[in-house]
Formats: sequence, C-alpha cells, structure tokens
Amino acid sequence: RKQHDAKRVEMATTPTITHVIFDMDGTLLDTESIYTKVTQEILDPYGHKFTWDIKSKMMGRKQHDAAQILIDSLNLPFSQEDYIKWEGEKSAELWELVAVLPGVEQLVNHLNDKKIPQAVATSSKQQLYKLKTKLHGILFDKFSVIVTGDDPEVHQGKPHPDIFNVCAKRMGITNPEQTLVFEDALNGVIAAKAAGMKVIAIPDSNADRSSFLEHADEVLNSMAEFQPEKWGLPPWTVPN
Repeated sequence: RKQHDAKRVEMATTPTITHVIFDMDGTLLDTESIYTKVTQEILDPYGHKFTWDIKSKMMGRKQHDAAQILIDSLNLPFSQEDYIKWEGEKSAELWELVAVLPGVEQLVNHLNDKKIPQAVATSSKQQLYKLKTKLHGILFDKFSVIVTGDDPEVHQGKPHPDIFNVCAKRMGITNPEQTLVFEDALNGVIAAKAAGMKVIAIPDSNADRSSFLEHADEVLNSMAEFQPEKWGLPPWTVPN
C-alpha cells in the first residue's frame, strides 16, 4: 500500500471498546487483487477496463449487488449469474493462495490473548469464505462469530447495517458504541456506522480518502499502525 496521511483520532475521553469486528476481503485478507485480476479477464473480450471508480462501488457489497453494478456501469450483455459463474471458475484456484494483510495476525493474536471477543462480518458467501480461509484456519479459529453475506438473517448487504446487527446479536453486544469495526470499503464503513459502531477504515491506496475521512472514526494506511490503547483496549505487551 502507498503511504498516505492518516486520520488520527484524538478524543477527549478514551472510548471503552469491548468487542471487535473485522471485515474480511481487503481488511484481513489480500483478496482484492484477485477480484481485480479476474474481473479484468472477464471484461477483456468486451474491450472494457475495470476502473477503480467501478470497483470502489462494488467493494463490500453482496455478490449479486456487486455484479449488477458492474453490468449497469458498462452496459454489459451478460447477467449477474453469468458474471458470478465466470468469476467463480477463474478465481477458484487463486483463493487458496491469498495472503493475510500486514498487522492482522499480530492484532488478532493480541486481542485473543487479552480475551477481547472478535468476529468477522463478510459479504462473501459461506462457500467462498471457506475457500479463502482454507490456509488460515489457526487465525480464523480465534473469531467467536463469523457472519457471511448469504446468512439468512442478513436481509440487505452493506451499506445497510444488517450484517453488523446480526454479528452484534450473536456476540451478545448490548452497547454497539463499544464495538470497534475494521473496514476497507466505504460501503462497509457506512454500514458499521449505521449499526452505531466505531469504525477504523484501512482503504485501498487507490481510494479517494476524503469520503473515508468524513465517515470513519479513524483512517489508517495499515492495520500495523493501530494503537489499541487509544481505544481503551489493552496496549501491546511488547513493542509492535
């Protein structure tokens, strides 16, 4: 990721965070580069470029919603189902190679050691979640709750708050304002804020950061920059 000026949160009083929820794609795992590569391969026969402007609108949304945005943006002659089928075929063998993003393992392990409940709220369907996390079982075993985009209780995808509300219910959260969410997509940031939660955004280096600065409580370049004590969470036990 390119380095940008980050939005540093300065609070009069330190919040007391009791629970942490992570988005998965582009936040925990470096999946976005695979989505970009595969979608461009699908568009190549039609002579279109998969621009950041289109991708940013698709990020964080349920698969069918994202597909429709792509089709409408470029007036493409295929259906949501076509795109989802082709994307699935082209990406199947790539998901198992996906890497964990910088700072993720350190933070998840730290919060786990300090007994802070953690969850994942991902727009990916259950089957895709399993594929993407196949090589990272030890990491994902540390999350007490996993909510996927095809969960029957998640009626509307991000930017609606459903997935975070479901996550909160299953974690036993009674004060959403004491929950901290990590997101890379603006749709996800808006969804978490609509659920009444605090949000740290870690946007893609291509993103227009002004919208993130407007909506998120803090904006970082990488999870490795996160300072737990600023959020009332236990500080790093060794220098990070």
